[in-house]
Amino acid sequence: MMRDIRAVFLTLFFTTFLIFPATQTAAQQQSWVQVESLQSLVQAQSKIRRYAASLEDVTGFATTNGRYAIALGPYSLRDALQVLQAYKADGVIPRDSFIATGTKYKQQFWPVAANTLPPPAAEPITDTPATEPDVVAVIAPPEPEPRGETKREALASERLLSREQRQELQVALKWAGVYDGAIDGDFGRGTRGAMAQWQAQNNFTETGVLTTFQRSELMRQYNAVFEGLGLERVDDTGAGISMILPTRLVKFDRYAPPFAHYNPVGDLPARVILISEQGTKDTLAGLYDIMQTLEIVPPEGPREIKDNAFTLVGENAQIVSQTQAWLEEGEIKGFTLIWPAGDEPRRQRLIARMLASFERLDGVIDPALGAIEEPQIDLLAGLEIRKPKLSHSGFYVDQTGAVITSDAGLSQCARITIDEDYEAEMVAHDAALGIALLRPKQEMAPLSVATFQPTPPRLQSEVAVAGYSYGGILGAPTLSYGTLADLRGLRGEPELRRLALAALEGDVGGPVLDASGAVLGMLLPDSQNGRKLPEGVSFAAGPQALMPLLQQAGVSPTEATETGQISPEVLARQASDMTVLVSCWE
Repeated sequence: MMRDIRAVFLTLFFTTFLIFPATQTAAQQQSWVQVESLQSLVQAQSKIRRYAASLEDVTGFATTNGRYAIALGPYSLRDALQVLQAYKADGVIPRDSFIATGTKYKQQFWPVAANTLPPPAAEPITDTPATEPDVVAVIAPPEPEPRGETKREALASERLLSREQRQELQVALKWAGVYDGAIDGDFGRGTRGAMAQWQAQNNFTETGVLTTFQRSELMRQYNAVFEGLGLERVDDTGAGISMILPTRLVKFDRYAPPFAHYNPVGDLPARVILISEQGTKDTLAGLYDIMQTLEIVPPEGPREIKDNAFTLVGENAQIVSQTQAWLEEGEIKGFTLIWPAGDEPRRQRLIARMLASFERLDGVIDPALGAIEEPQIDLLAGLEIRKPKLSHSGFYVDQTGAVITSDAGLSQCARITIDEDYEAEMVAHDAALGIALLRPKQEMAPLSVATFQPTPPRLQSEVAVAGYSYGGILGAPTLSYGTLADLRGLRGEPELRRLALAALEGDVGGPVLDASGAVLGMLLPDSQNGRKLPEGVSFAAGPQALMPLLQQAGVSPTEATETGQISPEVLARQASDMTVLVSCWE
């Protein structure tokens, strides 16, 4: 975001000078490097403290247009030009910083009780309209002479660097592959050797001390990864957030509380989502949990939640996303950056810039905006909820949380969950029968476990299958009723049970129960030997098929002792307590 700069030239001979009143020379002109202009004093005071922590000569003024300017100075013009060029190259001030004469500066608010303004003087003669920002017309200064600074002068200018700037140089040297020491800001033997090596690689004299120009060149190379991103500060007053965003990659699309969506505008599939809502610690914890159900936050990656903040990093083969959120004074604000996988150095550099620039403005996203969008079950505030590759049913077979289920597709899962919250692993399976045993990776205490019917069931007796018929959409298992049609399979298999029952795909792996609530078997997929079964026909693997697998995994099945019929309500409760949703994730 460059401001228009209009220059008035005297002659070709004077192309490196500004146009000043005749009574002042360039050496005499008092100048500032203006780095930011903010709307409110509170914002300006908060931001100026950040600059003052790492930079010298930080000043702040109210301006004639009602804003608050943050500037560096005052300097002579020549010094101001050097500071502007060096700090821009080092990336410590915004790229749209400019030289200001101070003619539009009024009361000074930083440092407190200071006054660095010059006496009133005639304004410089320029053709810039009065409505334009306080910009002095200037021709871009010539590049410094690469070899014009002596080693002694380089050391002198180096001593003016802050510790943070010295650390940034060490980071850049490490990025250039010439330094592997600590980032401590101390220029010892290792740092000097790295500087000499970098000088040799870039055709400079190897002195081990970087000149002002060389430091600028090193930081220019280091910051080259940002070229083409269009890094600019964006004030999103609707979200109450101001921060640097890659404006050539993302553009504001819409508000969907508590999010502001910035969607891709170029070929790179990058996205930014701002987070903004009122809330408490409980709200923050709930947001932390909800974010992890979204497609934009893959399950793998480091994450941490504290009382007033959380960090979520999710990564897979396609994307890396990082979410940061903070709770302050009853408002939760933060952001998510979604970035293509395989571009980690640039992503890490960008996230650091975004974090450093993050600033809270007044207000949060209006919750009423959420009523504009039609709610969809697989979307949350405009973001897609992460869905499993496949889901079916299973049931507990012991008090440790072991689950028996169908093995359909489980061998291709990157991750298996029980009821979506508990990770599990397949510890045994029988591919011929299509059954598998899962064990949870954390301790569980099931409300109910299966009891198996030891006596042969009566033909045409009523049976029920408990299962997540619709893949968990209903949030609880349902019961499907039918009858026991045969104690064998179509080819006389004694381990199978044929059912006259219309089951759905999500019911596969669920328990088949008799009228007493005892388990008669596990529902199998609706195909036998590659052939689709007729409507209303299902098969189950009976107890004699399940027992060997349970014993192989060290599970001791429990025999049913009750034989009397129980009420439908009790049957439904028992079935719900033992039946689980088994999900397979990519």
